[in-house]
Amino acid sequence: MALQVRSFQPDDEAAVIALWQRCGLTRLWNDPAKDIRRKLAEQPELFGVLCEGDALIGTVMAGYEGHRGWINYLAVSPDRQREGHGQRLMAWAEARLRERGCPKINLQVRQGNEAVLAFYAAIGFANDQVVSLGKRLENDDVTQQPAGAR
Repeated sequence: MALQVRSFQPDDEAAVIALWQRCGLTRLWNDPAKDIRRKLAEQPELFGVLCEGDALIGTVMAGYEGHRGWINYLAVSPDRQREGHGQRLMAWAEARLRERGCPKINLQVRQGNEAVLAFYAAIGFANDQVVSLGKRLENDDVTQQPAGAR
C-alpha cells in the first residue's frame, strides 16, 4: 500500500487521538480534541496525517505566525518508527512552511526525551540554547474544573 501525507480530515480525529496516546504525547492540561479544534480554526492545511491505505500511522501540526514556524504533535505509530516516516512528515511540514516564506522552524521536546532529540539532530535541528517559557491561558484539565463547568 502506498504511503500518503494528506491534510487532516474530521473523520481522522479518533485515530489521531489514539495515536497521540500510544506515543505518550497527551497530557491532562492539553485536551487533544480541543487541540484539534483549535488547529482546525487556524491554518488547518498545516495539519498533516500520514496514511498507509486506511491506516493512520503519523501526524504533524505546523504553524507559521510570520516570524517562525512551529512543529507540534509529530507522531509516528510506535510499531512503525525508524522507517523514515517522521522524516517524511517533517519534509511535508517544511515544504508547506517554505511556501509561506518561513525562515526558521522551532519546536519543543520534553526534557529527558533523548531518543526524540537524537531524531531531530539527525534531520538538522540543533539546540538553540534558549529557555522555553509558557503560560496557560486556559486549563483543559477537566479533572480540575468544578462539576458544574464540565
